[in-house]
Amino acid sequence: MRSIQSLVACILLLVIVPGIGFGTLAQAQIVAAEAHGVRNDLPRPYATQRDWGKLPAGTPWAAVTAIEPSPDGRFIYVIHRCLNNSCEGRSEHPILQFDYDGNLISSFGAGLFVFPHGAAVDSAGNLWVTDARGNDQLGHQVFKFDAAGTVLMTLGQKGQGGSGPALLQQPNDVVIDPADGDIFVADSHRGGLNNRIVHFAADGTYIKQWGSKGAGPGQLSEPHAIAMDSQGRLFVGDRENNRIQIFNQAGEFIDEWRQFGRPSGLFITPDDMLYVADSESGPDTGANELSGIMKGIRIGSAVDGSVTAFIEDLEPLRDDHSGAEGVGVDARGNVYGAVVRRQMLERHVRN
Repeated sequence: MRSIQSLVACILLLVIVPGIGFGTLAQAQIVAAEAHGVRNDLPRPYATQRDWGKLPAGTPWAAVTAIEPSPDGRFIYVIHRCLNNSCEGRSEHPILQFDYDGNLISSFGAGLFVFPHGAAVDSAGNLWVTDARGNDQLGHQVFKFDAAGTVLMTLGQKGQGGSGPALLQQPNDVVIDPADGDIFVADSHRGGLNNRIVHFAADGTYIKQWGSKGAGPGQLSEPHAIAMDSQGRLFVGDRENNRIQIFNQAGEFIDEWRQFGRPSGLFITPDDMLYVADSESGPDTGANELSGIMKGIRIGSAVDGSVTAFIEDLEPLRDDHSGAEGVGVDARGNVYGAVVRRQMLERHVRN
């Protein structure tokens, strides 16, 4: 039904908007996007390098889900899903370390994950990775690793999804407060049991949670990503609601932003530049996507919400969810896109 409604809306745009004819579909798409507060015609100041990063001979990329730079500017972590789109029963390492020239330094994490998903690096250089699926033996956890790949902490119970203080269910992403080490987890994936943010102390002690299924202020529908700005505010990619919600650390709603598109991935640099990966906009496939909006990475200010640049996806209006889901930015300002369906890592270098 939504697909029919989207087609009707596009036809109406072509018919009733002055100056738009059937030969100017691109202009109609711009009008449709701007109706949601999202622009397709932003400046594009980046050159794209696709299939970046050198894997060992004979080793293909799997679905890439997250990119996180080390705080010392020496390397980046890349998270991928072992073979195709899952690590279940696989022996490959899902966590890869690359230098800035794309050379593989090390890898780790084999046998720990079903569906590695979001990631964060804390101020001490430790890597945190979520597992957004589970089976009877693994999953529904968040792992903390040191730079050598040693597991330092886990949140959630192995293979047990659920609600309440001790359990997670398909956790999507995690962020760490550099001031006190507190941990915030975005939980759950599409159709999941929970739609909440869970707050833990630095030692893993449960503090509180907030959020429930819905579209109102403070409610969530698939909190797919989470990031923190320099003020300690939490930016949540409320994906099925096509918005970013901003909270303080007590869980109090501050604002919502829709001008960055449908957020799958979020990254905020120390100077409060906000990078938002939109992997699902375009035609409405029945998941409440924003029709007429191009997939890609929108860049702007985490301070005032202005959007200033766009990295267009390779297939910006494809029906499939084809764009980069995860986004990361290294110390040199290079932007990385983690592409799930096309199974590649993209690097975007400013012109």
